[in-house]
Amino acid sequence: MIESKKRWRLTTPDMERVQAIQTELTISSVLAKILVTRGITTAEEARNFMNMDAHGIHNPYLMKDMDIAVGRIRQAIEEQQKILVYGDYDADGVTSTTVMMTVLEDLGADVSFKIPNRFKHGYGPNKELFQEAHDEGVNLIITVDNGISGIDEVAFANSLGMEVIISDHHDIGEAMPNALAIVHPRHPEGDYPFGELAGVGVAFKIAQALYEEVPDHLVELVAIGTIADLVPLHDENRILVKMGLEALRDTPRPAIDALSEVSGVKQREITEETIGFMFGPRINAIGRLQDADPAVQLFMTDDASEARSLAGGLDVLNKERQAIVKQISDEATAQVDARYPDGPPHVIVVAQEGWNPGVVGIVASKLVEKYYRPTIVLSLNPETGKAKGSARSIEGFHLYNELAVNRDILPHFGGHPMAAGMTLDMEHVDALRERLNKQAETSLTEEDLIPVVEIDIPVRLEEIDIETIESMRYLAPFGMGFAKPKFFLDEVKVASIRKIGAAQNHLKMELAQNAATIDAVGFGIGPLGDELTPDVKIDVIGDLQINEWNGRKKPQLMIEDIRTDEWQLFDIRGIRQVSRWSKLIPEKEQVFLAFKPETVAVFQTLLQQPIYTPETLEELEEPKFHLVLLDLPDTEEQLAEVLTHINPKRIYAHFYAKESQYFEQIPTREQFAWLFAFIKKRGSFDFKKHSDELAKHKGWTREALFFMLQVFFELGFVTLNNGLTEIAAATGKRDLSEAPIYKKRQQQIALEQKLLYASYKDLKEWFDAKVSAKEEELWI
Repeated sequence: MIESKKRWRLTTPDMERVQAIQTELTISSVLAKILVTRGITTAEEARNFMNMDAHGIHNPYLMKDMDIAVGRIRQAIEEQQKILVYGDYDADGVTSTTVMMTVLEDLGADVSFKIPNRFKHGYGPNKELFQEAHDEGVNLIITVDNGISGIDEVAFANSLGMEVIISDHHDIGEAMPNALAIVHPRHPEGDYPFGELAGVGVAFKIAQALYEEVPDHLVELVAIGTIADLVPLHDENRILVKMGLEALRDTPRPAIDALSEVSGVKQREITEETIGFMFGPRINAIGRLQDADPAVQLFMTDDASEARSLAGGLDVLNKERQAIVKQISDEATAQVDARYPDGPPHVIVVAQEGWNPGVVGIVASKLVEKYYRPTIVLSLNPETGKAKGSARSIEGFHLYNELAVNRDILPHFGGHPMAAGMTLDMEHVDALRERLNKQAETSLTEEDLIPVVEIDIPVRLEEIDIETIESMRYLAPFGMGFAKPKFFLDEVKVASIRKIGAAQNHLKMELAQNAATIDAVGFGIGPLGDELTPDVKIDVIGDLQINEWNGRKKPQLMIEDIRTDEWQLFDIRGIRQVSRWSKLIPEKEQVFLAFKPETVAVFQTLLQQPIYTPETLEELEEPKFHLVLLDLPDTEEQLAEVLTHINPKRIYAHFYAKESQYFEQIPTREQFAWLFAFIKKRGSFDFKKHSDELAKHKGWTREALFFMLQVFFELGFVTLNNGLTEIAAATGKRDLSEAPIYKKRQQQIALEQKLLYASYKDLKEWFDAKVSAKEEELWI
């Protein structure tokens, strides 16, 4: 038995709808399953989904205040008034700024941009920067990817005589700024058909209105910002990202070539994963560590050399960011492990002076991934007496609501159910930790503290081939709201398994189901190689990919989690060094069992664990699932009886035997007959004196000779007179098997053949029969 590391939530698609879509569109069953589980249940819906194009882009003037914003921008351009694009320091903000700068420059505007510094100015509108803009002669400020919460700052800009147009996509509060125009897809007085645009998507809609057509040359920027900002890839987002990915693979924009080069990817092979894992982190890195202006300059430049230089700078900063994140993560992990040696609490709150507040959100995410607990990571500043940081949560713990309970010690915080940012007095950190844990103890169950994985595509191995995996790109892009499929394979056989990697911490398997097979790789799960036995059937979840090696392509499953309810037999027979096999035994729920007292003595000091005998099994206070058989039973029935007391999920068969009888075998009847005739002919014989000579003469072992004598004594065929063996007066006819020692030897050899010297397959079958009988008994 192997328990999954996560809670599996499996969605099973309606197979009638799957079949209908598969037949009508002539697509694979796998693609049809993906579509149906994602709510696309008819062939027409599927066809429309896969063929989305620019015709699905909405009219920008459906957005509230778009006409006001466009009119004012045109006026500013015509009158050559100074315009400031006020952006944000993340990838969405950088691409939003670039989009707005591009359209305004194309239309001849006198335009510049400012992006606040995360550490000096914080997020969003800033009075100091607005004052700078006024001093520079700015007449009109256009915010991108921010501004909806800047009530005081917009009022300040108005007081200076500047007008503000807000373009944003973040949640709208109870009140909105007194701006000239607020262009927001979820404006409470608006009726825009799609409310989930990223900040760059809103900037793109303004550009669309200003150009009076869809600006194809900007969709690549929209794709980057939209994917990096993790907004749902539905509706218009999906169309823009799909168009943008196609454009990125072919764009002459120097920034994309330069980013591809420093990321080690081919521009022609850019996907949503390239942006999410390669481009996005590099763009975000600069804003986490310093001013983000160079990121905008990278996207704006037409000079390839400058682009390479700027992209190289982002790459260096990203490596620095990675090193900082690793250091803080290591320090935070050490804090957790030291404070909670018996395991993490319901909520983790870690804090330390000197931690970079620009990356604590990433660290919080890493700690959630490691411990699966709501986590707050705070940077302490003794000079100000403040703790500033970020939080990430898990399902079942509404972070914003739980933080709101503590407003008395948490004056500044914001966020949503799964993430938040905050600032509080350093002296209140311990109190916050204590309070949140008490809150979590009442709101989170033990099950809530086990990670959840959503699985939506059950497949059989025969459904998987190269063509099917390649065709999944027809459903791309994958991302928020349309996640990459998670595949579930039920009861596949482990045909082969081996650990790989220098530290043997990865796993490579061949999985089989009927006549189909697939290679499977699991990173970081090497220890499971000691927990999987030959031919065990497992359930496995993961991602399907194509492995290309020396020009050959093969399907490959990247394993995320494994489970099996099957009982397993681990063959540790013949491994003499206890240290070699004892480390394979799970530390919990194990029973070391010995049938013979002398075995207990042999292993007691070697194992330093309690060793049970069949007589003491009833002393077990709770179920044990791992049974270690240290030696051979006296009979099959004795072992079968043990299995009635323990219903093991794993059996480790060692079967230590001090003296094996299997290879000695039992002397033949001809040998018995010769020895009897020899004694009878001699009349008497001193075996104590001459046994070695006789054994050597006949080519027997001394043990075999005395075994035959013992049989004769037990059957009454011979007697001992003054140390001499003689034929008894009346022997009669008796079968050799009537002698207890003969019968015991027969049983021992048969038992050794069945248990100690049997093949793994035969031994497994023997136990299967016993375990199955036990399970049937439990069901009756």
